[in-house]
Amino acid sequence: MAQRARLADTEQDFKNAGIDPAKVAPWEDGMRIDPAGENYEWWYFDTNLSDGSQLVITFYAKSVVDPSSGLKPMIDIDLTRPDGSVVSDKLSFEPDEFTASKDSCDVKIGDNYFKGDLQHYEIGVFSPKITAKISFDNITPAWRRNYCIFFGDNDETNFGWLPATPRGTAKVALEFDDQKEELTGNCYHDHNWGNVALMKVMHHWYWGRANIGDYTVIQSYMTAEKKYGYHKLPVFLVAKKDQILADDPKYMTYYEGDKDYDGHTQKPFHNQVIYDYNDGKKHYRISYLREKTITHDRMIEQIDGAKKMLAKLAGFDGAYLRFSGQVKLEVFDGEKVVETHQSHGLWEEMYFGKTLDV
Repeated sequence: MAQRARLADTEQDFKNAGIDPAKVAPWEDGMRIDPAGENYEWWYFDTNLSDGSQLVITFYAKSVVDPSSGLKPMIDIDLTRPDGSVVSDKLSFEPDEFTASKDSCDVKIGDNYFKGDLQHYEIGVFSPKITAKISFDNITPAWRRNYCIFFGDNDETNFGWLPATPRGTAKVALEFDDQKEELTGNCYHDHNWGNVALMKVMHHWYWGRANIGDYTVIQSYMTAEKKYGYHKLPVFLVAKKDQILADDPKYMTYYEGDKDYDGHTQKPFHNQVIYDYNDGKKHYRISYLREKTITHDRMIEQIDGAKKMLAKLAGFDGAYLRFSGQVKLEVFDGEKVVETHQSHGLWEEMYFGKTLDV
């Protein structure tokens, strides 16, 4: 019999965690794990820039695919240019080069930093290939409908996710290939952590976000592992400027269309991913329409030594795909579309489990 997987969104869940369900506190974007355990944590940022470029930066306390005891700090930076060319780097550091506050987002890895207070943030990444200095401010306030996902009948393991900046405005200074650029853009920042290796509990997910006119949308559709009955775990947000318009996932219906396969990772994906929200009073439809895949990563390439050999013997074939394309928002009045907005966006498929049609 399958074990339980559920969103931690009840009044008692928040009370047990000592968290105010109505307001995010700065400490929630601070370090949440004990590095001595089998766990992981990362802080993520992306921005769509004024020249059509897209920049993605992630600070890791540990690798999500190798969450062993002890720190394993890393930084990923990826700049995709309007012509499709990419400038990227993956930086690894010693454990003593990592520090993070538990009171707020204040992460330092070597000379690099990621810090902020749910209102204003600063990021600095100094790679031999690319330097990025970023300043950004929230427009849509930090948001969470649930504070984590519990796996197991006794809620013994968890995966946490906090969209600390559902929407912000960014100023970005870049140096690469002997050139300097100063750009602006809309941006997003979230924070993830957990106390169990994701490949043990999560089969795969789609996640995406976009700024579409004055609207902000964030969606995810997660599928738990076989042990948890491939249980579906949806997340949904539509906001307008600083106001939350809809975020109760029980009113969301999810659709996938135009199935395809990625040649490098051998994982299936869909060129159309659609989230339809209808609570009887408010009706929104968000469509993610892929134009290209900008990242194809095989997770086993992030594992070293004996663990990599064991992962190969176990047949581990996890993958990460990042997509770029159009995101369309339709606003309904009854059955009639009364608003249509479209924007360029980023979204992802994270695939931990064996390739299955589930």
